[in-house]
Amino acid sequence: MLAVFETGVRYQLTHALGLLAVAWAASRWPNAWTGSAGWLFVVGIVVFSGSLYLLAVTGVRWLGAITPIGGFCLVAGWIVLAVGALRGAQ
Repeated sequence: MLAVFETGVRYQLTHALGLLAVAWAASRWPNAWTGSAGWLFVVGIVVFSGSLYLLAVTGVRWLGAITPIGGFCLVAGWIVLAVGALRGAQ
């Protein structure tokens, strides 16, 4: 369970840095894409890392079933951030 907890921490830290990138991108290219990327990161961190934390602490196995939803939000956040940067740079 320690490895599960460490995975949650690693992804939370990585995407917290991603949120800083979103803040920078939003100040440089203010558009709906960059704002949406930020919200996708927040939801992804809460669902992905939060479900892993709860799984590690409580041992409730069904929480592992919702973890991929958070992972999808994190991946979607990076894609939306890239689109926002590309559209803003034009």
